[in-house]
Amino acid sequence: MTNLDHVSHWVFDLDNTLYPPEMRLFDQIEIRMTRWVMTALNVSEPEADRLRALYWRQYGTTLAGLMREHGVDPGPYLDDVHNIDFTVLTPDPGLRAHIAALPGRRIVYTNGCAPYAEKVLEARGLAGLFDAVYGVEHAGFLPKPEKAAFDAVFALDRVDPSRAAMFEDDTRNLIEPHAMGMGTIHVAPMAAPADHIHHHTADLAQFLSTLVRA
Repeated sequence: MTNLDHVSHWVFDLDNTLYPPEMRLFDQIEIRMTRWVMTALNVSEPEADRLRALYWRQYGTTLAGLMREHGVDPGPYLDDVHNIDFTVLTPDPGLRAHIAALPGRRIVYTNGCAPYAEKVLEARGLAGLFDAVYGVEHAGFLPKPEKAAFDAVFALDRVDPSRAAMFEDDTRNLIEPHAMGMGTIHVAPMAAPADHIHHHTADLAQFLSTLVRA
């Protein structure tokens, strides 16, 4: 696939995709995750940090591991770990203009929760720009990269994969969209060449500017 001219359904991840990783927002979440695991499981900080990372690698998210291994209630966890400082984010009028210029339907799909996503979008000056915002709760708390999670959210939004594209910072989360027939765009400082990645960009706004003129 060499272009995205046919796309009419644009799916954006949130963290480290709609804001650059150097803003370090997710660092705050990781700290809160570790502290939450310490308290909930009564373990040391090093052990909590190890479990946080292990569950992310093994299950797609730390929350998924906590739910499967320890029966954790996702609601209080999500409320706690997303209680962070959003002022580290700054608005990006250029990014907003280029997303607004995309033809068709625009949605956000994150492994975080939708209320958290709305706060991020507000801080980035992207509020009101998307047709829908979906969080892990919309997939029954199944996370990307699980196929069932994509199936659930894409069914809700009636995504036609043959006419859709997905933007993600985590290459794992592009495997299933690629298999479905979607265009896949890896958004990250460094490229990670793989058969399931069609495009890479370190600058989302610049990449979008090549698709349509804002």
